[in-house]
Amino acid sequence: MSAFYDAVYRAVERIPRGKVATYGQIALLCGRPRASRAVGWALHQNPLPGIIPCHRVVNRKGGMAPAFAFGGPQVQRGLLEAEGVPFLPEGQVDLSRALWTPDF
Repeated sequence: MSAFYDAVYRAVERIPRGKVATYGQIALLCGRPRASRAVGWALHQNPLPGIIPCHRVVNRKGGMAPAFAFGGPQVQRGLLEAEGVPFLPEGQVDLSRALWTPDF
């Protein structure tokens, strides 16, 4: 596993229950602001599902991962709803209420 992937997993572990982060936020936290896609690849290979809460990472519009590694977008949405994450009628996470703002 690469140092970048390790940094991604550490950053994702910081996202509190009931909040979400974007791929871009995680990339920025890892010091690689243009590496959003690489964040997605790292999360797709999550070595500790259930411990590293990759379901809390969404796209910049609040959308679910189309190929959520652990069951698809409906499973991701269900996990977020179980944590109280609010959704818009169109199906995206309401980022105005659920976006995590980390302390850099």
